[in-house]
Amino acid sequence: MEKEIKVLIVDDEERIRRLLKMYLERENFVVEEAEDGNVALSKALQTDYDVILLDLMMPGKDGMEVCKELREKKATPVIMLTAKGEEVNRVQGFEVGTDDYIVKPFSPREVVLRVKALLRRSNTASYVQTEIASKDVIVFPSLTIDHDAHRVLANGKEVSLTPKEYELLYFLAKSPDKVFDRELLLKEVWHYEFFGDLRTVDTHVKRLREKLNRVSEEAAAMIVTVWGVGYKFEVNNG
Repeated sequence: MEKEIKVLIVDDEERIRRLLKMYLERENFVVEEAEDGNVALSKALQTDYDVILLDLMMPGKDGMEVCKELREKKATPVIMLTAKGEEVNRVQGFEVGTDDYIVKPFSPREVVLRVKALLRRSNTASYVQTEIASKDVIVFPSLTIDHDAHRVLANGKEVSLTPKEYELLYFLAKSPDKVFDRELLLKEVWHYEFFGDLRTVDTHVKRLREKLNRVSEEAAAMIVTVWGVGYKFEVNNG
């Protein structure tokens, strides 16, 4: 039986919620709504949504605050909706754990496509899983990355990562001992080029290490800072 895909739309404008709900329900997604940040956070913590569409500017708790607090407890994929296209807002959004960004005014069809793309990356949708004869699995001491299932195991225990945290880990792990600078990581993992502000990478590396460290200090230690340059994935075979 096909898995039910749950989406939470968070926006203080009813017409936007109604429009997005109509398009998403056409794709057979189960859609719930929240009109402010407090209600959104409460719903997001109580229910396991597959994707959250989160407006940035709202009365009370704004999208940044909601995402930041959500990330302390859950790795639910988040797409931020905002009328502000300035780079600084994107940087802040990615820093608190946003997985994608859509600037208003947007096409509802584009939103549906972005949701599907994020579902593919987070592997929460059964309809995007395919039968693959040879499994894409990377195995290291203390750490296993099953790319087909988008699962990470540290010392045999599953680690819950956001799509971006997973992509960052996978990208580094594919090239052990190769040093990547922050600019390249932003381009390859976030598909977005910033000018001068590289804190997004540092924030995600910190969060990734913390999550791995809760399960395995050895796995966390594989992500190595190369001072003045960037990061590398180092395998200790000893």
